[in-house]
Amino acid sequence: MQLQPIKQSFKVQYDYQLYFTSGLFSLENPLFEKLIADYKDFEPVKLLFVIDDGVKNHHPALINQISAYCEKHQQTIKYTSALVLPGGEQVKNSDEAVESVLKGVNDNKICRHSFVVVIGGGAVIDMVGYAAAIAHRGVKLIRIPTTVLSQNDSAVGVKNSVNAFKKKNFLGTFAPPYAIINDSNFLETLEQRDWISGISEAIKVALIKDKSFFEYISDNAIKLKHREMEPMQYVIYKCAEMHMQHIAQGGDPFESGSSRPLDFGHWAAHKMEFMTNYELRHGEAVAKGIALDVTYAQLTGLISEADLQHILDVMISIGFDLALPVESSNEIQSLLDGIEEFREHLGGQLTITLISDLGVKHDVHTIDMELMAKAVLKLNHQFALN
Repeated sequence: MQLQPIKQSFKVQYDYQLYFTSGLFSLENPLFEKLIADYKDFEPVKLLFVIDDGVKNHHPALINQISAYCEKHQQTIKYTSALVLPGGEQVKNSDEAVESVLKGVNDNKICRHSFVVVIGGGAVIDMVGYAAAIAHRGVKLIRIPTTVLSQNDSAVGVKNSVNAFKKKNFLGTFAPPYAIINDSNFLETLEQRDWISGISEAIKVALIKDKSFFEYISDNAIKLKHREMEPMQYVIYKCAEMHMQHIAQGGDPFESGSSRPLDFGHWAAHKMEFMTNYELRHGEAVAKGIALDVTYAQLTGLISEADLQHILDVMISIGFDLALPVESSNEIQSLLDGIEEFREHLGGQLTITLISDLGVKHDVHTIDMELMAKAVLKLNHQFALN
């Protein structure tokens, strides 16, 4: 008897929303309680909170505010515990951090109809999302990002990850959150470098998709540098909207193909983060990576020298340091090795996103290594290392 293959095909629809508010855990703010009640209104829902220690340090009353909020809405919300973990990229290098979240899920009997609520920057959100995705094969996650970069980029997508084998995001999952909530109050206590660094992701998406958005950033560069909230909120909103539209409409939300336009500038960024032992913020590294790739694009003739200098001038006006952390030929070669590492991470054919005009992406499948090395030298000649 010859058995025929059994064919299987099904589709899964994902729905989640990004909310905007201020003072989320103020007793008068109904947003969070309504979000939980809309999920299940016949019994209280268990919540495990995981909080970035940097957020706790800048907002020392936060845990008490959360506890009081949950107490007020105890018919809807069952507060279990609040774990406080270190922030920054190093948390993604720590097996102990993932294990502590998994232990919290187990100890507090968090199930697939409970929620893990993570409050913090992009690295903590990445790590907690990974832990939530592997616990019980997926515990529901609410992300409350607290930095510019996490509010406009890393927290609004469907990816979760940790680092391993000296490679960024080597372990990870595609697991959309239940919801994301951007609370502008958290932005007010950011260090200046964290305020600035997240703007690089907005520059990235503007350069590959929307010239008018890039010109808005250009026109408001000084206001953004000087921490004016209104233009920053628009930049966050527009950047997040464009990221979410790309995920939903780009045809490859779980990145099965070789092209990842939202990783423009990222092959070098990921490598520089590692080379500096993550002293560079991700957004700072992305700014440098964008600067390098547009310089390479100019050397190949894809964009003009005038457009190149316009892009670099905008980033400098915002406050980015665009010098690359490489000097010797060995360091430059180590940086260029990041191209092959990026291909391995994507899988399949090498695809590097460049631009052929402001707002127009241009994918290439080969890189002239000698010309890329010249781009490194050109950029560092213009922006000498401090």
